[in-house]
Amino acid sequence: SVWVVGLDDSASQSLFELGDTATEPIALVLGAEGSGLSRLVRERCDVLVSIPMQGRLSSLNVSAAAALACYEVTRRRVV
Repeated sequence: SVWVVGLDDSASQSLFELGDTATEPIALVLGAEGSGLSRLVRERCDVLVSIPMQGRLSSLNVSAAAALACYEVTRRRVV
């Protein structure tokens, strides 16, 4: 089976806390810039994660968020 992992600013779990889930087959789901994931999409995700932000930035654009999420998943798989 495939884990559906949604990136959402309001998620309590960090992208970097995915742990072993990152080594399983996953589908990353990202929302539109600004509005993010819709309520129905969030409800269908198995896991919601956020990208922790520091400093003046409050969020990344969707292409930067996708690149970071793909990098983190790949980093977890390469040992």
